[in-house]
Amino acid sequence: MQPEALQFLLEAVAQGNISPETALEKLKYLSFEPVEDFAKIDRHRQLRTGFPEVIWGPGKTPEQIAQIIEVMSRDAPVVMATRIEPAVAELLEEQIPGLIYYPVARICALKTGEPTIQYAGVISIVTAGTADLPVAEEAAVTAQLCGFQVKRLWDVGVAGIHRLLSHRQVIDEADVLIVVAGMEGALPSVVAGMAQCPVVAVPTSIGYGASFGGIAPLLTMLNSCAAGIGVVNIDNGFGAAILAGQILRLADKFVKQSRSPEAQQQGGLQT
Repeated sequence: MQPEALQFLLEAVAQGNISPETALEKLKYLSFEPVEDFAKIDRHRQLRTGFPEVIWGPGKTPEQIAQIIEVMSRDAPVVMATRIEPAVAELLEEQIPGLIYYPVARICALKTGEPTIQYAGVISIVTAGTADLPVAEEAAVTAQLCGFQVKRLWDVGVAGIHRLLSHRQVIDEADVLIVVAGMEGALPSVVAGMAQCPVVAVPTSIGYGASFGGIAPLLTMLNSCAAGIGVVNIDNGFGAAILAGQILRLADKFVKQSRSPEAQQQGGLQT
């Protein structure tokens, strides 16, 4: 953020020329911070969208990732880097004290304290098979680091549907479901036919040749006859977690608004 622009904005608020609410809206779009000549950190992404910027690991050197984490950690309680391979994680851990690596999810995180649940509701994550775990854990760890309560249910695919049916309570208790499946990708349709909440379907690249690296389950999920399914890209556990989180954040926002004194007063006047 340019100091001159910030000073002008603050002076305008102090003089009563613009309201604090208008200033907040303007601040949402002012700030990014360069890291040498290879990255620009979006400092206000969380203010705009509710979720902070996250580092995409592939294509960056360990040194670049380390520099970005160091800059982001100056004023962020949690910094995440996704798709970090074990060899890269070892190098990062040598450079960054306190860095935590989640090997199945392939996520590195630097955080102050333990993640706390910031939002109401439960995100339940279901996988068709054990081979889908890397994508599912990417979703689970992302959601937990962003402040959501997560429940896991692994290896309950349609080849042995009784495994899913014996855990019906996981579906019933969920507020949003993330369903991860490869092969033919039928599990989200089955789950959505049993669930009363939104379902985020994640196709994975697990499968034989005719699955075409995840295209077959992607098309199955897009063509599902069960209503209430949103589909993200192949292997995109991170995107599924953010979508599920946005659903719960919006619900949480409406609940808080309905409990506000203004809303209760309006409700009392209407009655």
